[in-house]
Amino acid sequence: MLEGEVAGTATHPLDNVRANALLLIDGDPDKLFGLSGIPGGLDLDAILDLIAKDAGEPIDHEARYGPVEIAAEPILDACEAMGGRLARAVADHERVVLATGHPVGLALLYHAIDRMLVDRGVEVLRLSNGTRWREPHLAHDWFVEHWGNVGVLTDGREPRHTHRPDVMRRMLDERRPDLVVADHGFAGAAIEAGVETLSIADVNDPALIVAKAQGRTDVVVVMDDHVKPGAYWPCLQAIASRL
Repeated sequence: MLEGEVAGTATHPLDNVRANALLLIDGDPDKLFGLSGIPGGLDLDAILDLIAKDAGEPIDHEARYGPVEIAAEPILDACEAMGGRLARAVADHERVVLATGHPVGLALLYHAIDRMLVDRGVEVLRLSNGTRWREPHLAHDWFVEHWGNVGVLTDGREPRHTHRPDVMRRMLDERRPDLVVADHGFAGAAIEAGVETLSIADVNDPALIVAKAQGRTDVVVVMDDHVKPGAYWPCLQAIASRL
């Protein structure tokens, strides 16, 4: 975990973490991930405390710059909790949706989860696959596409990093699954719609962490989401240990 930098010193330093938390407080749609009632009256210090709690390492409220640390143990604990919930999805023959707004680092982890679920007989839905739309200020269309069964937003050429919640809304308009495994706005929109959601969040994206503190979701894996895809192998092992 430390060698692969999933845990340890986060890619995003304290000034970025603080800035994004302040944008969340200001209601910036890019940081809300489609969630209403966020941050629910919490101030910056309270949000930093929630991040520190789920990351397993303290954050100095007086500091403005410097590193933010993430402990390995809470990541593995959360991944095991995710695996336990996925085991129930297998036992209960649930319909599951997988989606990521972070296709560079996390897509391989989602793809491996997809394979494990399918091999165990779970129906992983490819909702709104091929849906296409155009926004007036852009020279390209947007598409909902899938890598295997993992939903992503693309521009017709490649998957795109996105915080947008509207992509998951389009997916849920087609069918409501029993469970969603996602991040960014894909996860936020599912939580907002009342669909049980297992999610991944980095320390500089506190919306899902706040939603967990509000009791709206149970499992949020807080880890660095911008490292090499193979570095998430211990996370997959922890998930698989409960499946």
